[in-house]
Amino acid sequence: MARMPTTRRLSDTQEVLDALQLSALRGLDHAVVDPLAEGAVLRDVPPGATLHVEGDPSFLHLVLRGLFRAYVSSPAGRTMTIRYCRPGALMGTGTLFNRSESARGNISALVDSRVLSLRPAAVRVLADRDIRVTRALLDETSARVAEYINELQSSSFGSLRQRLCRHLLDLGADRQSGPELIARASHDELAAAVGTVREIIVRILRDMRAEGLVRTGRGCVELLDPARIDAETYVRQAAQAF
Repeated sequence: MARMPTTRRLSDTQEVLDALQLSALRGLDHAVVDPLAEGAVLRDVPPGATLHVEGDPSFLHLVLRGLFRAYVSSPAGRTMTIRYCRPGALMGTGTLFNRSESARGNISALVDSRVLSLRPAAVRVLADRDIRVTRALLDETSARVAEYINELQSSSFGSLRQRLCRHLLDLGADRQSGPELIARASHDELAAAVGTVREIIVRILRDMRAEGLVRTGRGCVELLDPARIDAETYVRQAAQAF
């Protein structure tokens, strides 16, 4: 993962400004936001690379571009997705005030990605001093709760295509070792995983091929546009829950 020079003013780059407007930090003026960038580092994360693993110290990243998968894994190697993180996402807010001071779960990049890595200690100090920073972190925490509800809603009530898209992302991410994202499974295995029959899977994949989302082969599906596939799985109505 390449590190780039420290960013003193978040307004120096349009990429950071755009991500801020999509994040819980939007609306904060420069007097509040600029101190958050003191000592921050831009990191380029290649496809398949792991950004964090279970037990890492606290961290906070603003996603500038790309797509990340946050997940937990069992001793036997099975994994379960917690969330997919898009531009504007703040990753690691749950580690800032965690008594254990260590991260739970893992984070890896599915495509070529970039983050702005903020200093957790600096964020905690500013949260103690400025209610606006505290409110932004609370907003982010509330958004995470809504997103977890979305995950439950998507897995339980999503359309067959939505459930297939999520399953393909999970399969591809589990074994990714480079830029290609390939889900290795037969049509019958995909049908069993999402609760349908082979013919329906064939039809959905045919439509996705026509839209340029996937390329299919014997026993595998290559995900050509992971970000668009991820967008299909996101049930935005869940943001209104509670």
